[in-house]
Amino acid sequence: MIQFFKIILYEPLFNLLIFFYNVIPGHDLGVAIIVLTIIIKLILHPLSRGSIKGQRALHELQPKLEEIKKKYAGQKEKQAQAMMEFYRKNKVNPFSSCLPILIQFPILIAVYQVLRVGLNPEAALPLYTFVHNPGQLNAIAFGFLNLAKPFIPLAIITAILQYFQTRMLSTRKPPKEAHAKNGAKDESMMTMMNKQMQFMLPIMTVLIGATLPSGLILYWLISLLLVILEQKIIFKSSLRNTKS
Repeated sequence: MIQFFKIILYEPLFNLLIFFYNVIPGHDLGVAIIVLTIIIKLILHPLSRGSIKGQRALHELQPKLEEIKKKYAGQKEKQAQAMMEFYRKNKVNPFSSCLPILIQFPILIAVYQVLRVGLNPEAALPLYTFVHNPGQLNAIAFGFLNLAKPFIPLAIITAILQYFQTRMLSTRKPPKEAHAKNGAKDESMMTMMNKQMQFMLPIMTVLIGATLPSGLILYWLISLLLVILEQKIIFKSSLRNTKS
């Protein structure tokens, strides 16, 4: 399993980072991380696109799900069957948002290992034969940011973006006709959890980001910016399709 992780994720990401570091004018590691993040995001776009659409659909269908829960209150088996049938008819996968997160987590670990090894002058660089060995990487990005050490202001900025990214999903309003249904205004457990996550995720981002190399936090910050842009595009596209 460790060897699989190394061959499939760690070594390709490491070599991509070094390649960008070599070809970017000024050999700025921060710019190389940004380019690498964009490449990773483009590869994961089909998955994240489906995840964002699934989360938005679940939010809009929440009032109807509440009706099913109330109708079959105390009948767990019938409730589960009714909800699965409801998901099937509306072509919504309740677990669609989990897959990108599960994939992103090992990538985050791989990026951490890439930076840990790349910024260690004594480490043997696992480079492909066609990738030039630049020797020791310069950890100073943009002329002031040491990517090898924590930088709390960067963690705070990332936490703020995390808040807005989560809020974008949870504040999408369901259709007007859904509000007219009985019980549509009641907060479900999922809604309450979403509101809690709006604040818990940014807090965790600051606490964890204050201890990690800022190079990894830079990767996460750029990822969030791309996700926010992606969500805006998908939401606007869905709104146009609804009107047409």
